Amino acid sequence: MLLAHCDSEPDSGYGSGMSRIERFESADGTTIACHVAGDGAPLVLVHGTSADHTRWAPVITQLSANVTTYAMDRRGRGSSADAEEYSIELEFDDVAAVIDAIGGEVDVLGHSYGAVCSLEATLRTPRVRRLVLYEPPLPVGIEIYPPGLLERLDQLVAAGDRDGAVATFFREVVRMPDSELEIVRADPSWEARVAAAHTIPRELRIADVYDPDFERFATVHVPTLLLLGGDSPSFLVDPTHRLNESISQSKLTMMPGQQHVAMTTAPDLFLAHVIDFLTDVRAPLR
Repeated sequence: MLLAHCDSEPDSGYGSGMSRIERFESADGTTIACHVAGDGAPLVLVHGTSADHTRWAPVITQLSANVTTYAMDRRGRGSSADAEEYSIELEFDDVAAVIDAIGGEVDVLGHSYGAVCSLEATLRTPRVRRLVLYEPPLPVGIEIYPPGLLERLDQLVAAGDRDGAVATFFREVVRMPDSELEIVRADPSWEARVAAAHTIPRELRIADVYDPDFERFATVHVPTLLLLGGDSPSFLVDPTHRLNESISQSKLTMMPGQQHVAMTTAPDLFLAHVIDFLTDVRAPLR
């Protein structure tokens, strides 16, 4: 079903050359904003937990030199609206609504929680041409966060320590070393992460509210690149391997020495894999 494409406005300071914000209406009426840059085939970028469209700042210029990037602000952050009630399924609908409204065949790149949303959106629309998933945290029975963390995050946000909440998320969930955390702190996306700190607990509850169906994922019949950091924790590694076993046209690529944010810590490596995959005109992967 084609959903409403609401409006467009200039978006200064993002991407290379002229850029704009386009807004789309999701199935529940929530307005989802995309920051659009570049020229060429459309590529929807779906960020992960705590971020917004600025998460792609280290790679957006190179990506938009090859394609037209639609960098989403997922609901509840950036230029997108939110709803009183939240469910992960609404996020699946958001990504599918953007894809359908763009029209034609669309490539999709999802990171972390955004990769889960991108995967499920692919089952909601026939318009996905190619799919890139970077470490979706699909619950497979491995602990994602330590006991009591959600309560501590809520307390930090309530006390006004949003920066501390984001740092705690990276240290205790992503298992990010302090040396890498300092790189992420210097990234243009950090301010947006702090602003969206209140959305972290609701997304960490994924293991409580979402049961991934790998038999359903076997019905994904689009070429799929699965990106994995060589040093990433098991709760990200295991579901990536299981997806590779489920999706018939998948390819798993390991990035040595990387963890969960290679677009920040090794942007050239990340871009090489993504651009090569999206521009490969050869036969299906397997």
